[in-house]
Amino acid sequence: MGNLMSASFAPECNKAKAKYDECFNEWYSEKFLKGKGLYNECEDLWEEYKECLGKALTTRGIQNMLDKSREDTPFEVGGRTKEELEELQTQQNSESSGTAKK
Repeated sequence: MGNLMSASFAPECNKAKAKYDECFNEWYSEKFLKGKGLYNECEDLWEEYKECLGKALTTRGIQNMLDKSREDTPFEVGGRTKEELEELQTQQNSESSGTAKK
């Protein structure tokens, strides 16, 4: 039946994605799942594909939107935003310093 992987969102990256997908699928099924290798041997191909995507995102003006979005709503850490984690840490520090004084 052949490999039915999806195309890249950037057509200019399709060849890089196909090479990475083929390498990864081979490594994953023939080595990783069989306990013959933990190291992803396709890292260089991944970096090549990622670089192509980065250029495509920039060329299309998408990278600026992603950067702005990440500033407006940072990724969560453990289900909490950076601000929530800072607030929680401040509360914990207040509680522990209050406990230490008693």
